[in-house]
Amino acid sequence: MKTIVRHESNVSLYLFDDDVALTVSDNNIVVGNPAQFIIGDCNANNVTVYEQVSDPGQWQGWKYLFDGTAWTLNPGWQDPALS
Repeated sequence: MKTIVRHESNVSLYLFDDDVALTVSDNNIVVGNPAQFIIGDCNANNVTVYEQVSDPGQWQGWKYLFDGTAWTLNPGWQDPALS
């Protein structure tokens, strides 16, 4: 697996299978080759892509923090299904 993590908070925004191509530039991230979609608010200046990571289980965007080694539950995360 690979995850896209926001620099300032270590929050995991996206989780992809290893075989999904991610092209990170100063402007955005292109997902897939050919492109399946573009992530416009993530770029080389504000995120890190970590590859060969484990799936923490029941992953959802913003639910987990990842520091490059370990997953932890985001203390500020609220289950949207309960809102």
